[in-house]
Amino acid sequence: MKNRLEELRKERGINQEQLAEVLEVSRQTIGSLENGRYNPSILLAFRISRYFGLPIEDIFIYEEE
Repeated sequence: MKNRLEELRKERGINQEQLAEVLEVSRQTIGSLENGRYNPSILLAFRISRYFGLPIEDIFIYEEE
């Protein structure tokens, strides 16, 4: 699954550490999400969606293989 997390974070002018603190996860989790090594739990996806004020579908792009 692809995502726009890094793009959205940079638009807001925040670093990975700041986003991680707001979402109550580690900076490594944010890095893994941005690099596509990790897909978020549904709860984390909702928190990210709420933080950016966007629908989940606008942040996480599901591609069938």
